Amino acid sequence: MSKTLTNTFATKLVAWHAVSGRSGLPWQGNRDAYAVWVSEIMLQQTQVATVLERYPRFMKRFPTVKKLATADIDEVLAEWAGLGYYSRARNLHACAKQVMTEFDGKFPRDPILLEQLKGIGRSTAGAIAAFAFHERAPILDANVKRILARLFGVEGAIQDKRVNDRLWDLAVDLLPTKPTDMPVYTQALMDFGATWCTSRKPVCLGSEKKCPFAKDCQANLSDQVLSLPQKTKKTKSPEFNCNMLLMRSGNSILLQKRPSKAIWGGLWSLPEGSWTPRVSSAKDVQISPQELFAATLPEEKFAALAKVCQSIKQAEEIKHVFTHRRLWMQIWQANTPKESAFSNPDLKWVPLTQLGRYGLPQPIKLLLQGLNLVRGDDLKN
Repeated sequence: MSKTLTNTFATKLVAWHAVSGRSGLPWQGNRDAYAVWVSEIMLQQTQVATVLERYPRFMKRFPTVKKLATADIDEVLAEWAGLGYYSRARNLHACAKQVMTEFDGKFPRDPILLEQLKGIGRSTAGAIAAFAFHERAPILDANVKRILARLFGVEGAIQDKRVNDRLWDLAVDLLPTKPTDMPVYTQALMDFGATWCTSRKPVCLGSEKKCPFAKDCQANLSDQVLSLPQKTKKTKSPEFNCNMLLMRSGNSILLQKRPSKAIWGGLWSLPEGSWTPRVSSAKDVQISPQELFAATLPEEKFAALAKVCQSIKQAEEIKHVFTHRRLWMQIWQANTPKESAFSNPDLKWVPLTQLGRYGLPQPIKLLLQGLNLVRGDDLKN
């Protein structure tokens, strides 16, 4: 490790941030641990441009950890709809309850205690501790891993435990000595990785800007900037088909709550059949009403619905891309004159004007808007 780089890194980075760092983000400069925590969770796996719009709205609806903890989970998921990775929303809700019951409504300042909270890993704990409490705690998100791997020429896949441990050691060694410098240093790390030391177009490969670490960066000196950090080769994402039932009765739609540990866990969606490996378009598959209801609804109800169903037709096929798989949803539209009662609490008829109260998967939300079943505003409120 270069001693010179280690000793000067924090100072140079903070100086860089004063000139080229991001400013004016709604979560910047905030020492409220709750506000910091929400922003950190929301920024995981979500683009800054999207968070800029959604973060203020979420904070207005749930301004305190107590408000979030006492809210119904469906209300939280509804507010989170469209941000993806819905386990984050469920963990936010669970963590808020944990803070209220175990820490009297106040986030602990110790990163080790923060890590014990639901949905908070070591890097997020470090960010909360640094921003809210000025603790000398490191962060190591994807941006920081890329910066450190390049600066110090750390080879090997970043998913490898040995490599990851090495990066954590570096993150600790580079911390500024003054706790009061932690907020700006931590923000500078995030900004440098997001805007300068980027994955595909780092400034060192251009001619317009000069990186403050160009003379010390091992990746730059050895012409390996785009080769580091090393990643494991991705395999092709599997593809699946499934049938979905869009059942309407008057002004209501039949929704089914998804299992908490499933994809779109805890959200309300259309009843769906099992996923099968995609070998052809679902449009090529013929299915009778009885088979459709049997595949998508609990056994106690599908036979009765099939008898009273007035019409059923094959509608559009929707493709949705997840992180590690692709799903093709064949929509089947059906109508029934009567809302059948369900003993199962995970099945309910929801008036079209009340759909905004429920967390809906983004493709289902768009489907309902596209079919003009509800006005766009009904799903946003």
